[in-house]
Amino acid sequence: MKGTVYKSTGSWYTVKAEDGKFYECRIKGKFRIKGIKSTNPIAVGDRVDFDIDELGDDIVGTIYSIEDRKNYIIRKSVNLSKQTHIIAANLDQAFLLVTLNNPMTYTIFIDRFLATAEAYGIPAVLLFNKIDTYGDEEMVEVKYLASLYRKVGYECIGLSAKTGKNVDQVKEAMQHKTNLFAGHSGAGKSTLINTLEPTMALRTAEISEQHLQGQHTTTFAEMYDLSFGARIIDTPGIKGFGIVDMEKEEIGDYFPEFFALKGQCKFNNCLHLDEPLCAVKEALENDEVAWSRYRSYVQMVTGEEENYRIDTHDSKR
Repeated sequence: MKGTVYKSTGSWYTVKAEDGKFYECRIKGKFRIKGIKSTNPIAVGDRVDFDIDELGDDIVGTIYSIEDRKNYIIRKSVNLSKQTHIIAANLDQAFLLVTLNNPMTYTIFIDRFLATAEAYGIPAVLLFNKIDTYGDEEMVEVKYLASLYRKVGYECIGLSAKTGKNVDQVKEAMQHKTNLFAGHSGAGKSTLINTLEPTMALRTAEISEQHLQGQHTTTFAEMYDLSFGARIIDTPGIKGFGIVDMEKEEIGDYFPEFFALKGQCKFNNCLHLDEPLCAVKEALENDEVAWSRYRSYVQMVTGEEENYRIDTHDSKR
């Protein structure tokens, strides 16, 4: 039988067969995908082949092969384990929820997510959530960030998952697609999904006042079929986004504004660091490239981990 993985708990996989029925499945023996080392050999969104067995009153499936992936999005843990984890596979687009506070989403996190999406050919949309809670200064910051990323070429939507403002724009963008929702814990993923599809009633939690961080309400990635002709993959909150399998020479290609200038650099292999006659550095000095984007790029090229304590002259983010 053929089906699509809708939920992964690490040892069990919920698979939706082509006839619409769901089966709880395990994988057959040691399952490894060529060229990919990760904590999860099978991810939500994967298309798999499986057999079913009747064990008394229970029907249990066994996954024995996986189809080639159209794409996937992967991250490396920023803790000491440095393990890689495939968040989801076979995506049509990815939405990243961004919040200015409670919790704060820093530009280095946004840029690492966007570069990873670019690397694996996944269109990305930024959702600036909780605009109903922001004052005038914070709205100026939202508009600045949205302008910055729109200039690069990304769609940006300001919304309030809580009040429903502009959620219809998100719904329209999602139709007939498999969509990933990602972001920090507390950014409002579950609240937004509940607003998009009220009958789902996903669990939400208040922000932790002690740490000003969200509390994990989603523990495993899971895909849902929505009533308006879309599929959504809800993911656990991500604290950090370590990049995986990117050579430093190719990272600039995943920043669209750098890639557009690459041909104007004196050297074909220019890393846009200390090389002479670099078109990216020249654009940076002329304020044609955002300093926050360039800092993110340099951190990625030099192998630095995410650093959320950087001060900038153009944005406190």
